[in-house]
Amino acid sequence: MSASGDQQLVLGALLAGGQSRRFGDDKAVALVDGIALLDRVHAALRPQVDAVVVNGRAWGTLTRVEDRPRSGMGPLCGLCGVLHYARQQKFDAVLTVPVDVLPLPPDLWARLHGEGASVFEDQHLIGYWPVSLAAHLDAYLATTENVAFHLWLNHVKARRVREPFALFNVNTPQDLERFEAEKKS
Repeated sequence: MSASGDQQLVLGALLAGGQSRRFGDDKAVALVDGIALLDRVHAALRPQVDAVVVNGRAWGTLTRVEDRPRSGMGPLCGLCGVLHYARQQKFDAVLTVPVDVLPLPPDLWARLHGEGASVFEDQHLIGYWPVSLAAHLDAYLATTENVAFHLWLNHVKARRVREPFALFNVNTPQDLERFEAEKKS
């Protein structure tokens, strides 16, 4: 049995290739209680999956997975690279999370797995992706110039799942301050 509690082998993928323009610095290394955002998200995801990789950067001992077909095109190309890696490594599905959304629910797989792709309603980069979508995403990226994530979600009819509680998307230093203040109250 896998870490997901099912017979599926599930790869966790930390999407960490953003440029942090609004944050003004590399937000993946921004600290909350002395712990980098990327490490916090990794710690929350790790018990829910069979293995974890990072997309968009090198990070510690985690395996780095490159974007596909090329870098600099946004999270959809990160997802494509991760799906192909997962398929090559014989995983059945991928659970993706961005490094800038806190806190992660401890039961992501249970909330998101099912038939086809699924994502949270307001945090689309938190998603469940069968590896069977790898070739389909390749074909999609080969036929479009618009790599907007929400268009892919519509294309594959991804199921939208309500978040169990409010999640913080850390885009600016002020967002991080609000998260820390609310966490203390």
